[in-house]
Parts: sequence; structure tokens; C-alpha cells
Amino acid sequence: MAVLLALDAGTGSCRAVLFDEGGKQLAIAGREWSHRSIPGVPGSMEFDTEANWSLIVECIREAVGKAGGLRVDAIAATSMREAIVVYGDKGEELWACANVDARAVGQVRALRRRGLESRFYGTSGQTFALGAAPRLLWLKENNPGLYARAESVAMLSDWIATRLGAPIAVDRSNGGTMGLFDLKTRLWSPDLMAAAGLSPSFSCAPVRESGDHVGEVSVAAAERTGLSPGTPIFMGGGDAQLGSIGVGAVRAGDVAIFGGTFWQQEVNFASPPSDPSGRIRIDFHAVPGQWQAETIVFFAGLAVRWMRDAVFPDIKKAALDGGRDPYAVLEEMAAKVPVGSNGVIPIFSDAMDYSHWMHAAPGFINLSVDPEKCDRITLFRALLENTAIVVRANIERIVSMGCAWPQGAILAGGASKGQLWPQIVADALGVPIRIPVVKEATALGAAICAGVGLGIYPSFQAAIDRTVAFERVVEPRPELASKYEEMKQCWSAVYAPQLELARSGATQSMWRAPGE
Repeated sequence: MAVLLALDAGTGSCRAVLFDEGGKQLAIAGREWSHRSIPGVPGSMEFDTEANWSLIVECIREAVGKAGGLRVDAIAATSMREAIVVYGDKGEELWACANVDARAVGQVRALRRRGLESRFYGTSGQTFALGAAPRLLWLKENNPGLYARAESVAMLSDWIATRLGAPIAVDRSNGGTMGLFDLKTRLWSPDLMAAAGLSPSFSCAPVRESGDHVGEVSVAAAERTGLSPGTPIFMGGGDAQLGSIGVGAVRAGDVAIFGGTFWQQEVNFASPPSDPSGRIRIDFHAVPGQWQAETIVFFAGLAVRWMRDAVFPDIKKAALDGGRDPYAVLEEMAAKVPVGSNGVIPIFSDAMDYSHWMHAAPGFINLSVDPEKCDRITLFRALLENTAIVVRANIERIVSMGCAWPQGAILAGGASKGQLWPQIVADALGVPIRIPVVKEATALGAAICAGVGLGIYPSFQAAIDRTVAFERVVEPRPELASKYEEMKQCWSAVYAPQLELARSGATQSMWRAPGE
């Protein structure tokens, strides 16, 4: 039985996960990481390739050790989208930034003044909010020496493969989030590169499909990681797209929701959809011949982690001392709070607006001084409910593009491990929610890419048939539909003026895209 290694570089952590060819998780190891801001460069979020590679190496060694030293037969990597690595002409790493790096404010505004954003969005499905063009122009203007040495650009999942020994290459599902690909051809767009004033060499990295063979583990990488030299490396892809494979969402109309640091909602299309409002992001699926409309709830998992660590340190400690997951304990406590959280309205992520992407200052509105109605666990439940409400608002925006309301959805990621949060999502959407057996869906998708490349599976669908299973279905409670709709309307009414306060500078936005 083959052993497949998935390497996952997420926003808040990295993981190494081992699977057998039946999709059974054999071992997992992870490390949390953070991305530093450069003093004097507002919005910057550097990705430290040396320090973070060391963490990935630790994960590989630990996971293989947990699995009893099993020999790995194939490897594929996945990562947060938008994060880029710039290389020199000898393949050396020159510069890297994480996904929500927002330093390129002046460059975005300059490109917008030239009327280019609608052109870029129409061709690539991406705006300048997280695109590579403004960031590369920032380098050109602020570090011309480094820019002059730059030869190519790729994504973090590609960077992992190159660190292991593969030559530089880019996959569509992740590379497309740079905003420099053509949705129709599924290749680099020379026209967009030229329009932005970027060197054509940036598009020299060859484009590969997920599952393509891209290289082998080098002797140097083998010595560091403990992997065998010559182990084949296969192209992975973007986290949400490989997550869609990992939950079996590969057909037009399928809906997948990933609950991690960010919450992504992916709706599949058989041809590139369009959104004249520019609010919805259009991506390549990792499966050839499929595209995805994507919306995002910003920092949902991060906000819950903040509450766990900053507001519930005693609960966290007691749970860990007792051998329990702190989130499970918090969910049990929150289940006793009435639906609606006694009117508390969290202000965190806005609904998706890709062309004007920013979020109000984080906070809670409509607090009560009655401790029976408003305590810390009330705020925790309100945060869970708010995430589900924003998911609903996002899917409503996708439906407004012309597709039908989903008949069901799949929920994966850390949020799917509990009982309360999946139920809240089902109630808010009014549809059944399927929970996969393998919660590390993105990693499973990467393992499937490795297995397809190795020839274990003849196709993605054949791989899904062998590896993807569901542990339960969470049915919505119809009697709560009107309650969640009322909560969404109240949240929307309250959020709008909070957003204006952030726009005016009276409060500090949780996050805003460069140029907003």
C-alpha cells in the first residue's frame, strides 16, 4: 500500500500529513507560524522562507516518525493562495510575502487610475486586492536592485516543491490567484503582464496541472527531511481547490465550505462565471475543465482562536489538562446560550466585496450589562453564529450571478470537528451539511494529486471514490430559518455604519485591501 505525503502551508500553520491510498490518515504533525510586518512598511506581511522551511522539515520528520518510519512513495504540496515567492535567474529565493500582504497601496491606486482593474478582473477573475501585480510593482519601485535580479514568480506550494528538489513551476489553481492568468486559456496572460508594466520574465515559470510530475526529492533535501532521495514530487495546488477535491466537490453545482483561519465558500461551474459587480472571485478549480466562484469570511478561525487564548485561558488550560479539545468544551458551553446570542452582534468580517475589500473594526455591538444575558460564552456563541451568517450572505451573492440556491453543502476543516458550529451553519443556510471523515480535506486533496500522479488512481473521480467518505449529515432545523434571516438583516444594518467609521479613519479596519 502506497504512502502519500501531503505538505500544507496555511496562513496560520504548516502541516505534514501522511495518507495511505485508501485515504486513511496515518499521521499528522503541525506547527503554528506567524508572518512579520516590516517596520515602516504598513500592511506588509513577509514570509520567512528559511525559518518556515525549518518548521516544515520538523513536521515531515515528526509525521514520518509517528507513522513508524514508513517510506513515503509520493509527495504533493498545497498552500494558502496569493502568497508569492520571487526567484532569481539561478532559482534562488529573493523575496516572499504571505497571502494578505497589503503594502502595495500606492501601486493599486496607480493601476486603478489607469482604469486597469476592471480589465484585470474580466480576464483573470481577480482584482488587485491580493494580486501579484501591485506587489511586484512595489518591489520595482522600492527595491529596484532586487527587482532587476528577479526572473520568475511562483506560489508557496510551488516553493515547497522546489525546496524538496523540483524545478520552479506553477499550477493553475494557485497561480491563477496572482491575477496574471487568463480564465479562458488557463495560462499566463502576456497582455496583463505588459499592461501592468511588469517584466515578461515573471511569466517564465511553466504551468502544470495538479497531479503532474514535477521532480524528485534531492539528496540535500533528503538529508534534511529524512525522506528518500528520488521520491517523486507531483504538482499540488491552492488550498481551497485541493480541499474541494478532498471532499469530492468536483462537479458543477457542488458547494464546499472550508472552516479554517479564513472560511472559504466554493461553488463549482463548468465554464468561467462572470460577476458584473466585481464582488465575487473567480478561480480555476484544480480539476481540468472546472472553475469556481469563491467568497471568503475573513479571519473567522483566527477570531475564535483569539477568544480561546485571550478570553478563555482558564477553560483552555483546564481542557488541555483533562485531555480534551478546548474548542469542544467551549462549544458545549455555548450550546446552552439561546439562538441569537441574546442580541449580541459581532463585527468582524464583512460579506465578500472583492472590488472594494475591507472590514470594519472588530468588536461586539448590542452588549447587555445583565450578566445573565451577556457573558463571555455569549460572545463566543455570537461569533460562531456570525460566521454562519456571513457565509449565507456570501452564498446569496454567488446565487445572484445566476445559479440556483444549493441543495446541500460540504463543511470541512477545523470547524467541522465540533457539533455546534456545523449545526449553526446548517440552520443559517437551511440546507443539509455533510461532514467528511477526513477533516484535513486540503491535505487529502494534495495526497490525491500525488496518487493520481503516481498512477494509483486513474482519475480524480476514481481517487475520490476510494478515499472520500462522510461521517454524518447535519440537518437544518426549519423552525430557525426566520430567526437566522432576522439576525442576518440586523447584522447587515449594523455593519454598514461600522464600515463607514473604518473608512473615515475613526476606527481601525480589521483588514483592508491595498488602495481601499
